[in-house]
Amino acid sequence: MSEHIGIVARDSWLEPYEGAIRGRHDHAAWMINKLTQNGKKSLSEFASGHLYFGLHKTNDGWVFREWAPNATAIFLIGDFNNWKEEEAYRLTELPGTGNWEINLPEKAMKHGDFYKMKVYWNGGSGERIPAWCRRVVQDETTKIFSAQVWNPEEKFVWSDQNFKTKVDPLLIYECHIGMAQDAEKVGTYTEFKENVLPRIIKDGYNCIQIMAIQEHPYYGSFGYHVSSFFAASSRFGTPEELKDLINTAHQNGINVIMDLVHSHAVKNEVEGLGNLCGDPNQFFYPGARHEHNQWDSLCFDYGKDDVIHFLLSNCKYWLEEFHFDGFRFDGVTSMLYYNHGLGVDFGSYGEYYNGGQDDNALCYLALANQLIHEVKPGAITIAEEMSGMPGLAAKFEDGGLGFDYRLAMGLPDYWIKMIKEKSDEQWNPRDIFWEMTNRRQDEKTISYAESHDQALVGDKTIIFRLIDADMYWHFKKGDENEIARRGIALHKMIRLVVASTINGGYLNFMGNEFGHPEWIDFPREGNGWSYKYARRQWNLVDNPELCYHWLGDFDRKMMEVIKSEELFNLTPVREIWVNEGDQVMAFMRGDIIFVFNFSPTRSFTDYGFLVPKGEYNVVLNSDSKDFGGFGFSDDSIAHFTVNDPMYEGDGKGWLKLYIPARSAVALRRKV
Repeated sequence: MSEHIGIVARDSWLEPYEGAIRGRHDHAAWMINKLTQNGKKSLSEFASGHLYFGLHKTNDGWVFREWAPNATAIFLIGDFNNWKEEEAYRLTELPGTGNWEINLPEKAMKHGDFYKMKVYWNGGSGERIPAWCRRVVQDETTKIFSAQVWNPEEKFVWSDQNFKTKVDPLLIYECHIGMAQDAEKVGTYTEFKENVLPRIIKDGYNCIQIMAIQEHPYYGSFGYHVSSFFAASSRFGTPEELKDLINTAHQNGINVIMDLVHSHAVKNEVEGLGNLCGDPNQFFYPGARHEHNQWDSLCFDYGKDDVIHFLLSNCKYWLEEFHFDGFRFDGVTSMLYYNHGLGVDFGSYGEYYNGGQDDNALCYLALANQLIHEVKPGAITIAEEMSGMPGLAAKFEDGGLGFDYRLAMGLPDYWIKMIKEKSDEQWNPRDIFWEMTNRRQDEKTISYAESHDQALVGDKTIIFRLIDADMYWHFKKGDENEIARRGIALHKMIRLVVASTINGGYLNFMGNEFGHPEWIDFPREGNGWSYKYARRQWNLVDNPELCYHWLGDFDRKMMEVIKSEELFNLTPVREIWVNEGDQVMAFMRGDIIFVFNFSPTRSFTDYGFLVPKGEYNVVLNSDSKDFGGFGFSDDSIAHFTVNDPMYEGDGKGWLKLYIPARSAVALRRKV
């Protein structure tokens, strides 16, 4: 082989596996060629199933189509025919395609009507929600889900034509519409736009990542057990209200991406795709790979052209119909491996190329990324993947799958382990610096200190691990005890060390920026269907008398500092100093120096680092009284480097600082 493919050229340890890497690439390239008829049409043109299937208004009526290859008869039943089978609403099978179709006059149905398919197959029948339907509503009394005719007289008018995504750096605010309100209820798209979006804008984030958009029967699934892939969840409002939220975000310069669940589907048959027309394997793998035994869900068959058509069309639909700016692909590890990545430590490269990988899923993900960036060149794609498979966020032509970013999923686990297992005196800055920067240099990552999973019932957020019950009694300003003071200090330092070492972006789950207390517990039988813990208590951070206020202010200032350095995430992280004995470390990004003293008891006077000569001014200090610190330093004083003849030729001098115990400071070099 005369020349190595891109990701191998950059990482010689991959050379033994170059055959597998090229094989995966060639498989995806072959599939693209097949689906585009040797380039006669684009991948985007192929991925237009949503424009054909489902219910559509025509100039003189309605047309409805469904892919149901195992069906023997299909009727539309609904409000328009008293939920009875009528010949006028019987679909016709299109020979040799597996597709069914019906054309109806305009008076046959109207906006707001509820409907379903009544599907017959050899040996059975059942009521089904169409796979491609765009609106699904649950009856509050019966709890039954139905498709809904959606054709409002007033069409939504977009005004975001000039919006362009901003990604350097990408600062993501991960959120859930339903639990985003203070009230004990399900929040709406409009309430989010009016009450939460302004907070995100003020806090300095430039991207919203919305969870649980695709319709899911069980609210408590956190949106991960999807039933209707083309329907925006109606429990939060109408499609137009979601569009209004996205449009408003764009008008304020905010990217909007969504959690896209293509890794599995809910097992439900009446509401979902589990048995649409008598064939349980229509969308899903047969045999032992049919079910994900850990998630109680079904696994898509990525080897079927019709399934690829469905999923790729789904990607294009959300980009074009709702103007989403991209996706965070959920459960990528589960897709990549036959064993879903369970029980494997992935300690060597061989684990990624040992034949236990689903080549169909690898191909689909490569196609999805190619399609998404074809439809929307500025789109953002993020892989939620924990195995560390090389090339995930590398360009397709380099042998990668084409994601823009991968989640640094090891970081939250690292902080949990650190807080649980090590005393403060054991916090090693060398170890911390290594963990924050140990990543594939040719792939961008999204770094985060804690995930939404940590807040779910049965686990704890960082702030709760640090302070726990003392948050209830000692979180009023002036009344903090030592446990609360320690927790406040470390919460700030952890967030700052993660955010300041990014090589792509930073992510925060809503509420964690101010240390939201307690856990997330969605309504369920075990808690009496209560919404008490399925909400966000904004009143806590809004109250200037509480410590949450300090933490929120610190987060806002942290975002400001990171955005103040042009192309912050693209600047190298240059190590300046790491002293394990002192528990002190310092590094530089552009013209900003970040200094951390993790020692719980030792403060240092005139602690010196060799840095580029000049004047340095404090731009952020976790020990400032503004953020709940002791205020031991005068941050208004400019710091000048001290000349040293030995380093004169290098343009460096000694920067000497007072560094209080358990604190971090950022200083900008004046140029």
